[in-house]
Amino acid sequence: MAYITPTAPPLPFESAIIHPHMMPLITPTTPPSPFPTAIIHPQYCAPYPVGLVLKKEKTILHKYTVTDINDNVIFTVTSPFLTMHQHRYVRDAHGNTILHLCRELFRDRWKAFRGQNMEQLEFFTRNVDVFLANNSTGVCDFKLVEAGFFARTWVVNIAESDIVVAQIKHKLGRFFKREKFMVTISPNIDYAFIVALTLTLDDYISRRRKRRT
Repeated sequence: MAYITPTAPPLPFESAIIHPHMMPLITPTTPPSPFPTAIIHPQYCAPYPVGLVLKKEKTILHKYTVTDINDNVIFTVTSPFLTMHQHRYVRDAHGNTILHLCRELFRDRWKAFRGQNMEQLEFFTRNVDVFLANNSTGVCDFKLVEAGFFARTWVVNIAESDIVVAQIKHKLGRFFKREKFMVTISPNIDYAFIVALTLTLDDYISRRRKRRT
């Protein structure tokens, strides 16, 4: 393992460790984004690969803790109890709500809004297709693609291309171990955005599993 020291100052943690087992699909041959792709905020675009872990709490509510490889808390995710729609609130390490995710009732569609309210739409998903708010083409901007057996490994591609910008590995919980997602994000890609996609992916995997049983 090697320590990667950031060069950009406005980051929520000082360093990240990328474990070699986390990055089998994102290699130096994968072309990085030529410019910072800020969906949520430019401060979440690092000039180096970022490794994060989403740990899912064992509770009826959807709660997650997002840490770096050094176990520093980067984001927390909570959901309210007894609401018509499913909601996820993504908060930074200081408790500020940066994103509000809402799944439409009886539809496989998530909407992501900036901050606490539902005023400024950032992106929405239809199953595994991801559309930015200003998309008027009908063609997805990003796509979640299953890349392993039993829905254990997924990648995030740019639109319908083969360019991988993130990898998500799903690890099921056993006994007292929590279910978690190991996420690796390519340089210059908004890692808060990728965390939000991982939350929608968790819901998609759960619903698909229920339909098959």
